[in-house]
Amino acid sequence: MTNTDAAAPNAANDRRIDYIEMAATDIAATKRFYADAFGWKFTDYGPDYTSFEDGRLTGGFRTDATVGQGALIVIYAVDLAAAEARVRKAGGRIVKPIFAFPGGRRFHFADPSGNELAVWGE
Repeated sequence: MTNTDAAAPNAANDRRIDYIEMAATDIAATKRFYADAFGWKFTDYGPDYTSFEDGRLTGGFRTDATVGQGALIVIYAVDLAAAEARVRKAGGRIVKPIFAFPGGRRFHFADPSGNELAVWGE
C-alpha cells in the first residue's frame, strides 16, 4: 500500500456516482413526496438541507428559491404503473406519461419543487 492508497480509503468508489444533490423550494413538501412515492428515508441537517437514502444511493435536497433542470435522475421500478400511481397520489406531476424506449419503458415526473426525474421498468 502506498501513501496515496492510505489517504484514499474509498478508492473502490472512484469514478462512480457517490451522491446526488438537488434544489428544493420546500424541504418539508419534498420529503413528504419522496417518502410517500418511493419510501425514501431522510436526515435533516438544519432547516435548509436534508439528505435522503433510497436503500442503495444517497443524496440531498438544499433549499433554493428556484429549481433548474440538471442531469436526469432515473429511478428503477419493478411495477411501473404502480410507481406512476404513487407519484400522482403523492402530488407529483407527470411530465411524460409511460412510453417505450430501447430496453424498457419509463415516465417522467416533476416533484413539488419542479425537479424532473424519470422512473423506468423492464
